[in-house]
Amino acid sequence: MTGTSAPSPKVRIFADGADLDGVRALAANPVICGFTTNPTLMRKAGISDYQAFARDMLAIVGERSVSFEVFADDFAEIERQARIIAGWGSNVYVKIPITNTKGESAAPTIRRLSDAGVKLNVTAILTVAQVRRTVEALNAEVPAIISVFAGRIADTGRDPVPVMAQCRQEMASRPKAELLWASTRELYNIFQAEVSGCDIITATPDILGKLGGVGRDLDELSLDTVKMFYRDALSAGYQL
Repeated sequence: MTGTSAPSPKVRIFADGADLDGVRALAANPVICGFTTNPTLMRKAGISDYQAFARDMLAIVGERSVSFEVFADDFAEIERQARIIAGWGSNVYVKIPITNTKGESAAPTIRRLSDAGVKLNVTAILTVAQVRRTVEALNAEVPAIISVFAGRIADTGRDPVPVMAQCRQEMASRPKAELLWASTRELYNIFQAEVSGCDIITATPDILGKLGGVGRDLDELSLDTVKMFYRDALSAGYQL
């Protein structure tokens, strides 16, 4: 019989989403330490009023960390939006993409905001070089999150674990900055995030719903799978 151990408490689990009913359900789970969202998830959830959504979400999650993203492409407007979002609460982190849509670095904007005491979640990062530039821009005394999209790295056929481990090393000079494993694809990524030295992993509700299966007996799971195939075949009325 084969199983595995439960996720280490060293890796904090954040929920990623914009459906308020889902957020409410996850907020009742003490395993969930924080929440993140982004404009794509908000659009899919039918959110039309950003600030109203943010107020509702903050009321649900209490004092846990929440990351809200800017939606501008001009750096002056990004900075303006970031300062507004930061004012929504002391537990709010402002998500800023590592570049704008033209590929121009957000590092100068990151530096100004971090020096002003704004807690940032620098997002859409996929390379060690981008992490290095982010670290250089962050104020060492201000908390921050560096979100590396490990799942998207894996989608290119690369192993994200050594990449994340390198990112961890690059962050040594910024002890108040935390490394986040983003774009999680499967539950096992939680264990990979731990191995690679991540502080946080963020996952969608469908993945988090599998937490109850951690360590489950594999023979039992095999039998349940056989029963599922048999039940579905009967339900479909297949004949030969």
